[in-house]
Amino acid sequence: MDIGKRIKKYREIQNISQDELALKVFVSRQTISNWETNKSYPDIKSLTLLSNVFCISLDDFIKEDIEEMRKIVDKEKIREFNIMSYIFLAEMLIVMISAYPLFSMDGYVGIIIWILFFAVTFGTATIVEKFKKNNDIQTYKEIIAFMENKPLTYEESQQEIGKRIYQKILLALLAGIITLIIILITMFIINHI
Repeated sequence: MDIGKRIKKYREIQNISQDELALKVFVSRQTISNWETNKSYPDIKSLTLLSNVFCISLDDFIKEDIEEMRKIVDKEKIREFNIMSYIFLAEMLIVMISAYPLFSMDGYVGIIIWILFFAVTFGTATIVEKFKKNNDIQTYKEIIAFMENKPLTYEESQQEIGKRIYQKILLALLAGIITLIIILITMFIINHI
């Protein structure tokens, strides 16, 4: 963030020293020096005082930093979404691969372990879905654009919004088919125990 460069620039434009600026914003000269060298950052009270001293609005004074912070937050959201997606994928694979060995175990221990795996996976799926809803990403194209930090055009976003209803129907059918397969596998395993 270049708030320090802006503080120094505006201070030099007004032809005042670090000591004079420090007196006007009620901090030490060392604090001004630290701000200008980005060793520390002013708090909101100091930012307000600085914007008053420099005769510019607070928005204009920190605008570039806000945009940079937004980019950092967006990158962190993308990273978080990617991690959650990979965790969910790994959990799904574990649930699918472990079904037969766990159901083949004597007694109900294997079934209970598999149900626990399934519950954890369901919890992760809920977290991922909540994240998607909060960030308004539902379709495959929206998810890919979000993961790559590329915004969709207005036309593309409208097309994706139109696809959502069909995808929900398709997902419901797919969930029904998967449930049916799991029930059939479970019945097969239970019959052979």
